Amino acid sequence: MRHESIFGSIRRDWRACFERDPAARNRLEVLLTYSGFHAVFWHRFIHPLHRVGLPVIPRLFSQWVRFLTGVEIHPGARIGPGFFIDHGMGVVIGETAEIGEDCTIYQGVTLGGTSLLRGKRHPTLEDRVVVGAGAKVIGAITIGSDAKIAAGAVVVKPVPPNATVVGVPGRVVSKVDQRVAHPVEAQLDLRDPEVEDIAAVTARLDALESHVRRIEQQQHGASTL
Repeated sequence: MRHESIFGSIRRDWRACFERDPAARNRLEVLLTYSGFHAVFWHRFIHPLHRVGLPVIPRLFSQWVRFLTGVEIHPGARIGPGFFIDHGMGVVIGETAEIGEDCTIYQGVTLGGTSLLRGKRHPTLEDRVVVGAGAKVIGAITIGSDAKIAAGAVVVKPVPPNATVVGVPGRVVSKVDQRVAHPVEAQLDLRDPEVEDIAAVTARLDALESHVRRIEQQQHGASTL
């Protein structure tokens, strides 16, 4: 993760709002109403207080920001520049989570932990990762650069770069060998091949059952003649 000044990171977070949200129409609207931007803005100042070991105060500030925005970011989380939280309500980012540059997450996302031991226990998102609404990324796993997590997915295993993950538990359903030009667009419609296969089998069974019923009706009609 490249180090940037607090204000340099905030500038990139600000630009990300306009680059990745078509609803962002003017600067005043974003400044006053974007809770995701507000949460990340304040984290930029809270995180250094945590790093120098200031007790209690960083957590108090983070809880205040949570009350105002609905976004809970632990003061210890490391977040790269250009981070965008769309809508934001219900987002939880744990203490040892690490987020690379230009990442995007949507409402209801959890970057959570599974271990009760101290140390690294939350996910690492590499650069340009997109996590869809309601997805849960759990444990000290790494999500590779340019990966996309579908809405509602539960990811408990590492994800390679440029991969797309769907389902519960999360499964890699596609992987490309190069960076996607517009990674945010892809999160809107991520199909699950297994669900499609099940639907196809169900449709075939329905067709077979209908065919069997027609044969039975024909046989019944023939026996009554």
